[in-house]
Amino acid sequence: MTIKHISVNNLLGIKYLSKDDINLIFETANSFKEILKRKIKKVPTLKGITIANLFFENSTRTKLSFELAEKRLSADIINFSKTGSSISKGETLIDTVNNILAMKVDMIIIRHPSPGAAEFLTRSTDSCVINAGDGTHEHPTQGLLDTYSINEKLGSVDNKRVLILGDVLHSRVALSNIFALKLLGAKIKVCGPKSLIPKFIQNFDINYEPNLEKGLYWCDAVNILRLQNERMNETYFPSLREYHNLYGIKLSSIKSLRKEILILHPGPINRGVEITSEVLDNKKTIILDQVENGVAIRMAVLYLLASKKNGISNSN
Repeated sequence: MTIKHISVNNLLGIKYLSKDDINLIFETANSFKEILKRKIKKVPTLKGITIANLFFENSTRTKLSFELAEKRLSADIINFSKTGSSISKGETLIDTVNNILAMKVDMIIIRHPSPGAAEFLTRSTDSCVINAGDGTHEHPTQGLLDTYSINEKLGSVDNKRVLILGDVLHSRVALSNIFALKLLGAKIKVCGPKSLIPKFIQNFDINYEPNLEKGLYWCDAVNILRLQNERMNETYFPSLREYHNLYGIKLSSIKSLRKEILILHPGPINRGVEITSEVLDNKKTIILDQVENGVAIRMAVLYLLASKKNGISNSN
């Protein structure tokens, strides 16, 4: 049997992947989802592989998801967070990384506030690097798990209509979703305040829909982006109340569609701003499916990159 390999040595962004790469990741994730349903969920696939999780920004879902994926694959783990590290004493990124590299780790997961941090890291190491979010640039595993979740629920992404709603300007999730969805043939529109829609969207042949009601009626799935308040250094809309009135997902809006649509959110959620508790508590979203799929997707990415670099064979 021919062993398929992913075309990249690092996962820095969806823009570096091919359609075949994404399909391979999805196929591999399907296998790992089956494993995660077993009573014993751990496999020895990455036994002997050491992975460093470097988080220079706060994270809950992504950090826990990567850690769980690594443990399910039997990898050895080193965890690093900015809080409590020598960075607070003035140590630079490169010095911190050099110290960790001296420990001879095999793979590095990095989240950093600066766009391009993961790519910068590849210039200093032969270890495999996975981007867990770099500033407002990309968040590739989130883009993969969102697209995988749509594919799983709708049976395909090709020709499906996906509305990306909210703070597109400051979102690394938006760009990764756009790259992944377009590679698999989806039709995309963006919706939100014009001030939060970047001009480069035109380069992707994506239409802007200013009216949420029309956008929801058009789409098969809506991915709601969090307002990135921590990245906003100016006023982009009059108030949170007005934002919610115009662009918040409400139960009445969903019921008025008279059709089923998928509702996604990468988290964390600002309840009562981007989406109401009514919608969340009535199980109208697939947000928890996204969380579950995130572990399988990250297991797939870790396995495929490690197997290419280290010649690891599948061991279920």
